[in-house]
Amino acid sequence: MRESGRHLCVVGVQWGDEGKGKIVDVLAADFDVVVRYQGGANAGHTVKIGAKQYVFHLIPSGIVQDGKHCVIGNGVVIDPEALIAELDDLKRGGLHREESISISDRAHVVLPYHRVLDAVREKSSGSGRIGTTLRGIGPCYTDKASRCGIRMADLIDRERFARLLRANLEVKNRELAALYGEKPLEYEPILRDYSAFAERLRPRVRDISKLLIDEEARGARILFEGAQGSLLDVDLGTYPFVTSSNTSFLGLGAGTGFSPRKIGRVLGITKAYSTRVGEGPFVTELLEETGEYLRRTGGEYGATTGRPRRCGWLDLAAVRYAIAFGDVDALVITKLDVLDGLSEIRVSVGYQQGGKAVEAFPPHFQPPPEPVYRTLPGWKQPTSGCRKLSDLPMETVDYLQFIADGCGCPIAMVSVGQERDAMIRLDRPIAPRERSGK
Repeated sequence: MRESGRHLCVVGVQWGDEGKGKIVDVLAADFDVVVRYQGGANAGHTVKIGAKQYVFHLIPSGIVQDGKHCVIGNGVVIDPEALIAELDDLKRGGLHREESISISDRAHVVLPYHRVLDAVREKSSGSGRIGTTLRGIGPCYTDKASRCGIRMADLIDRERFARLLRANLEVKNRELAALYGEKPLEYEPILRDYSAFAERLRPRVRDISKLLIDEEARGARILFEGAQGSLLDVDLGTYPFVTSSNTSFLGLGAGTGFSPRKIGRVLGITKAYSTRVGEGPFVTELLEETGEYLRRTGGEYGATTGRPRRCGWLDLAAVRYAIAFGDVDALVITKLDVLDGLSEIRVSVGYQQGGKAVEAFPPHFQPPPEPVYRTLPGWKQPTSGCRKLSDLPMETVDYLQFIADGCGCPIAMVSVGQERDAMIRLDRPIAPRERSGK
């Protein structure tokens, strides 16, 4: 059991794109430090403040709030060029926050050969492709596990970086030529460009584990932000159609050097329906008009790649699984307003195969199970202006109660729009009702 602490972790409990960016932005007002602990520039967290919209790929979403110390942990793989582009975008948007950011000296660096390898490996996989963002994330984590990666501490040491880059590039170029028939990458341009990136980022690089322990000692409140979603976890997700890091609460300790035992609460974010980007199993996917309605109404296009997201009904079996292994204490339901126009809503409460119930979340989905649906009435009323639970139509409250009951997890917050204030924060969470027969 976790200790009762003042810190909080926010994770997605689907396949990413659950709206974590907005939730972290809203919650960050009550915290001093916001920490991103895994993933890379393949993540896209969107925050909308008035007419301005910010999309973050590496910088924690709490950066929009004034006075927050934003930290990029060692579990993140950092594309320096992408990070600098984000910093510059912030400045153009009127947010001069670069000095508020700290970067782990132990975070691994995404290099040009990672992106090239990502693209050629995906292309060569044919029908077995994963559907990566082609940002070099997987190959960078591969180097990390193979103990030949280059870290931020190496990047800012010019002589060490030059030596490591030359050694790695020789190996990568042989792979590109022999296996994929690709032209070799040139050493000097990479050394020149990344040495310039190092000079820009050098003041921000430090020992993040010590920093967080010191912040804890002085009484700071720390908010931890996961990227992607728990069902993309490299160990516990829908493997092999996953990302390359531990995306749930379980990745926090290894990704920061800060003890998870000090985290007081874990919030799991789920949409009121389901989406997925890229390949992989999606039992409740809708390939007809309703799926297109969800995509169009919810603006379901990837913040990182712009790819249209696959859309479907809420899958409670998948969410329950993510809640269980991720030690989630309460849920936040996002994009509830997207369902406003539907006369009826379906929810998958479990799976079956050959007419028999599938008791556990499958380690693979071959053959794919069939969803077991329950149909609930829609409300056909706008919810985007609601700010209290009592403002919602009765059918909407019933839908939320159905989710809480089906997941066995209380609902603490509900989002009904993109804007920061389009939130219902519940003083009394919607608690799951005890199942009959227990």
